[in-house]
Amino acid sequence: MTKMPYVASAALLQVAGMLSACDTKRDAPLPVTNVSAPTSTAATAAASSVPVSGPKRVVLAFGDSLYAGYGLERGQSLPDAIQARLRGQGIDATVVNAGVSGDTSADGRRRLAFTLDRMKAKPDLVLLGLGGNDVLRQLDPTETRANMAAMLDELDRRGIPVILTGMMAPPNLGPDFGNRFNAIWPDLARQHHADLDPFILQGVLGQRPLMLADGVHPNATGVARIADRVTPLVAKRLAD
Repeated sequence: MTKMPYVASAALLQVAGMLSACDTKRDAPLPVTNVSAPTSTAATAAASSVPVSGPKRVVLAFGDSLYAGYGLERGQSLPDAIQARLRGQGIDATVVNAGVSGDTSADGRRRLAFTLDRMKAKPDLVLLGLGGNDVLRQLDPTETRANMAAMLDELDRRGIPVILTGMMAPPNLGPDFGNRFNAIWPDLARQHHADLDPFILQGVLGQRPLMLADGVHPNATGVARIADRVTPLVAKRLAD
């Protein structure tokens, strides 16, 4: 089992008691919080000043509220931030946001093929980030694993490379649940030859300046921190 830093572990304990906050399909959206995001702003400025070159690339970001940009202004979501950084490196990439707030892995499994079929062309890469709502609702990790595996099977069948952004269970759910849930991401990444960012909220969860008031979702500055970590994985995979 991968060990979590103390801050992340404590923050997950806090989040576990706020299950309804992440069920954004039923709840009203949080008020948009105006948060300065210097890293994101710098990336956007760089993207506008650096000429892009090379083949056009399309990345599909398929996930839940952490991709959708819950509680943020338009243009501040994680897919937006990654696209800005890629373009700032001169990579002609478009990151399509297919994040749906409140989605579980089962919801994602139901809509993945439909989403891919509606795209004008096969994406060059898929960022796959689901499972947060599964753990917050304490769904059986066996079901989460089966759903994630089915989505990876679908992407393998279509010949689309994948980067998994993982999730971790709060320790108050017990070692059995935690061991079974936390093992999903590295296991499936190995089996499907996918790249892996082990915990999407690493370095952000539990840091108040980086989170919205709900303590569950990152603010614009937190998103910028995540994008700084994930973008190199995306750029490398697009270059392969």
